[in-house]
Amino acid sequence: MSDEENSSSQSSEAGPGGTGVVTEKEAHQWGMFAHLSAFAGFVFPFGNIIGPLIIWQMKKDLPFVDEQGKEALNFQITVSISVFVCMILTLVLIGLLLLPLVVIGSFVFTIIAALKANNGENYRYPIAIRLIK
Repeated sequence: MSDEENSSSQSSEAGPGGTGVVTEKEAHQWGMFAHLSAFAGFVFPFGNIIGPLIIWQMKKDLPFVDEQGKEALNFQITVSISVFVCMILTLVLIGLLLLPLVVIGSFVFTIIAALKANNGENYRYPIAIRLIK
């Protein structure tokens, strides 16, 4: 493989200088994007799962993004299960009380996780079913 072919294959992961090296700051930003992409769920159904899944799959070769992407994905799967259970529980009215708590909690924990990831801290959601390891 020539140098020209090698540099073009690295361009998808190129940093600002086009060197093919992703800086630590960029990895932290991608970790933050993995968490924030969950807000796509407000735009289209299951976007809260699809957003983190896409970021994680695109950048899982970066260890920090791999860890934070899995964490965001696991939490959003947990949130989706919780919302589904709340919808069922609306038949007995308790779901009407629980659903806003789930939505507010999801919003708050997602913002906290994004801020921590941007600072380079590994964030683990306090309430998450860890299906993806």
